[in-house]
Amino acid sequence: MKNLLIVTGIFESVTGILLLISPRFPVSILFDSSIDNPVGLLIGRLAGAALLSLGVACWLVRNDEKSRAVTGIIIAMLLYNVAAFALLTYAGLIVHLSGMGLWPAVFIHVVLTIWCIKNILVRRQRNKVSIF
Repeated sequence: MKNLLIVTGIFESVTGILLLISPRFPVSILFDSSIDNPVGLLIGRLAGAALLSLGVACWLVRNDEKSRAVTGIIIAMLLYNVAAFALLTYAGLIVHLSGMGLWPAVFIHVVLTIWCIKNILVRRQRNKVSIF
């Protein structure tokens, strides 16, 4: 579980910082498209702030394996990764937006989803209590 929290902490923090600094860059890599208006830039930066927050939360609890807060953060990561997978796949298959980073990002979110599920199940079995 510690490795999941470290990887997610770094990955999401870096992505969040990139979106905060320059949303145009990650958007062009993912979708081979540009953000040409202030609203799009603001939404990109807002997404960056959310990802940076998730990354920092993961990083801060990486050594607290016994804390119930870790379970909450892993469940939040699971929800985020499922949503990211679905939205990125929709963008590629339905909307036909596809930059060089789109399918690798989809793959990463699938792996992180599976990793989150595995960790939730292990925590549930170890603690013999419901996670919800």
